[in-house]
Amino acid sequence: MISTRRWGWVLRSSIAIVLGLSSISSAQTSHHAVLESSRGGINWAPATSREAGVDAAALELIYATMAEESHHDLKGIVVVRNARLVSEHYFNGDSAQSLHDIRSATKSVTSLLMGIAIAKGFVKAVDDPISSYLPGLPRDGKETITIRDLLNMRSGLDADDDDPASPGNENTLNESSDWIRTVYAVPMKRAPGSQYVYCSINAFLTGAIIENATHMPLDRFATLNLFEPLGIDKYSWEQVPQHRITGQGNFAITARDAATIGQLMLSDGVVNGRRVLNHDWIVNSLANQVAISDRDPYADFYGYMWYARRQPVGSATVEVHFASGNGGNKIYIVPSLHMIVSITSSAYGHGYGQRRSQEILLKILAAAR
Repeated sequence: MISTRRWGWVLRSSIAIVLGLSSISSAQTSHHAVLESSRGGINWAPATSREAGVDAAALELIYATMAEESHHDLKGIVVVRNARLVSEHYFNGDSAQSLHDIRSATKSVTSLLMGIAIAKGFVKAVDDPISSYLPGLPRDGKETITIRDLLNMRSGLDADDDDPASPGNENTLNESSDWIRTVYAVPMKRAPGSQYVYCSINAFLTGAIIENATHMPLDRFATLNLFEPLGIDKYSWEQVPQHRITGQGNFAITARDAATIGQLMLSDGVVNGRRVLNHDWIVNSLANQVAISDRDPYADFYGYMWYARRQPVGSATVEVHFASGNGGNKIYIVPSLHMIVSITSSAYGHGYGQRRSQEILLKILAAAR
């Protein structure tokens, strides 16, 4: 569902600095290479696909095939390897400067912000009850939900985004004039921590806890503590009634800046010598904490709002971690290949968007040597 609510635009620096044309191939050094910072954050030096160990002809075939695809809603593909920009290509009117709503991939960003809030002492611990940070939370079982339960999608709330009849379905939030009050009214269905059920309410509450604990809007906290260190200077993030930011989605970013979030994870949370995110938070975010293959055809495990899957590549398998949003929006992290692939897509509400992004990833993995 595309929201019609007011967008809160944040423009920092007037324009994002770009590295080249809409499609570039350019030179790899070691994956320990220092990330350049001409825009105050991650700014990859170019790498030729040959030097980066990626088949350039295979990439061009992917791009040519996608350009001829009938849906015309794929927007961007960015490939980074060994901390060097290998290739990027844009489709259907988008460019390196286009902002794109990555939908629920936003949840993975909100999880990182919780990790930062804990590291800075605004939130004490991941096993704190959410009632410590949410004044007025009903004492109907919700007081036993922990922050970890939210991050693992195991809150126990009667909320299921895949079930339109669920009282906590995402559409209930979209139609609300007071999101906190609406969430507080959702009943409990099961014991917290007992079962994975995907719902946007969990991510919204995570964002609300950060806002309450830091006494600032989620986008402002993100700008100061995540986006500025990464060099993300242009984005938009929806504000909803009662002055809350949607921690579960409706965050628009460039495909290249989405890839910087993957680079942060792959670089152990350090950018230009500055620790932005704690090592332990990255490990736990990407860990195989909750088995979800029986509920999600594209993932095997869930961590702190990040997915994991072992993807078959030829006769081998490759561990992939990723953020995922409606329509096929992805931030893929492939540690064994020192690779990040970000994909932006507007196939909202269409299952082929997710299938297409997975197919693109598999082709790129097959092209890597």
